[in-house]
Amino acid sequence: MTAPLPHQSPPPGEPSGRPPENPRRKAKRRALTLIIIVLLIGIPAGYLIISANQSRDSGKDKEKKYSATGLTEGWPSKVQRRLYQIAVPHPADRVAYYETNNWKTSRLYTQFRTNDAGLESFLGTLGRRSADLKPADPDKGGLPITERDRRIAGWEFTGQGPWSGLTRTRKNPAPTQDIVVNTSDPKFPMVYVVSRTVP
Repeated sequence: MTAPLPHQSPPPGEPSGRPPENPRRKAKRRALTLIIIVLLIGIPAGYLIISANQSRDSGKDKEKKYSATGLTEGWPSKVQRRLYQIAVPHPADRVAYYETNNWKTSRLYTQFRTNDAGLESFLGTLGRRSADLKPADPDKGGLPITERDRRIAGWEFTGQGPWSGLTRTRKNPAPTQDIVVNTSDPKFPMVYVVSRTVP
């Protein structure tokens, strides 16, 4: 029988000429392989679980946000502003909003404080001017925003005036806006808007 050439594997069935592998080394190699497999599978699985929990918590936060009544401090999203045609002007502060949706009507309640130019800019986006605002007395029910809508938004129009308002009526599905303005500080009018649309 001829010896195998260097770097050539022996024919099948013939001894390799290498000593048998140390059982301890073999066990270490298997353990290392097992650890690598666990890490490759376990780490991504752990991330998936964490991600799922965060997503669930985020959903719960949104549910709390939209199941609560009253306004949320901050600006409505761009999508909301576009859908309800509410262009909050710059500058503006005390901005807050609240959205409600049901099978019949969707509403966006928005409030903000601005200056004279901001008020004119806001009304201009609706095709109106400050001259179109009609004086009203909240105690006599003359404001466009209804008691129901005030209750939902948490608005109480009982402070010092003067108060005024208007309604911009549109044909569905375009939104209709009820607007109330408080000019107790003439330089910085406070604006309240309910924009409603039929889905």
